[in-house]
Amino acid sequence: MITAYQGALVADALAMPVHWYYDRAELDQDYPDLKEFRKPLALHTGSILWRSSYEPLNEKGNILHDQAQYWGQPKIHYHQNLTAGENTVNFKLSRELYHQVNTNKDYSEENWLELFVEKMLTPGWHRDTYLEEYHRGFFTNYAKGKQLRKCGIKDNHIGGLAQVPALVTALAGQPRETVRQHVKHHVTLTHRHSNVLRAADCLTRLLLDIADGVSLRDAVMQSAGDWFSTKKAIKWSSRPDREVVGRVLSSACYIDQSFPAALYLAWKYHDDFTGAIIANALVGGDSCHRGAVVGSLVGLQNPIQVKPWSEDLAEKP
Repeated sequence: MITAYQGALVADALAMPVHWYYDRAELDQDYPDLKEFRKPLALHTGSILWRSSYEPLNEKGNILHDQAQYWGQPKIHYHQNLTAGENTVNFKLSRELYHQVNTNKDYSEENWLELFVEKMLTPGWHRDTYLEEYHRGFFTNYAKGKQLRKCGIKDNHIGGLAQVPALVTALAGQPRETVRQHVKHHVTLTHRHSNVLRAADCLTRLLLDIADGVSLRDAVMQSAGDWFSTKKAIKWSSRPDREVVGRVLSSACYIDQSFPAALYLAWKYHDDFTGAIIANALVGGDSCHRGAVVGSLVGLQNPIQVKPWSEDLAEKP
């Protein structure tokens, strides 16, 4: 199972410099040969970070730290401070989750929430400039005095799946239904949206199927029918990836489009981990968070192909 977790980290790190590029011409111009981990360029001319705002109510909501100064400015790269092979904040959190559960030999909502808050409120722990809506909503509620279990918001973005491969991997060996319940409870802590919870459960079932020896394509056919059509995928596979993810399916972050898009790329490149993560990065949009799906599924199917990539991550898994 370990390569599901590692594969997600690798897919995120490869996509990081082109994360949220919606102009493919700009992506190709800025990163013409994206076949290895790269440090982000100083500027991201298509960045819409300037549209976002966040004002912490008090110190319990101060998650931006020294990065707050860049909000509201144009052309700021979402991950401007990261180095080649470094993971974005949601996957840094997945690392913390994996090690906590692996060390304790079980999952605890209380232990995780305490660690989540501790890390996010520690200056310098994360070096990302942009933090997703769910982070901001959670810590706004926390700053208002809400109980930690009630701070999550109704977020419908694929970022809610970023920690699923880490949790499923750390719980390897536990009964299937126990793993599914832990994943559901964990994702609910931050993403109280029915579609995100359905997608998280689907990804969990797919990972468990593959771990049990089912091929990726067969697993998708038997466990993801409510999200994905193999018949359509066969027709789409003759078209360029950027037509399928961009025209047929959106490359944006909303779960109803992003999860099927990720499943499609995993299905198409089921036997080619490198091809899968590069394709995921190059179609643009919310590539980092789609990487949780693409990287984990194809990585688990092809463990030998993951190792060289995982060894080059800025921080070892």
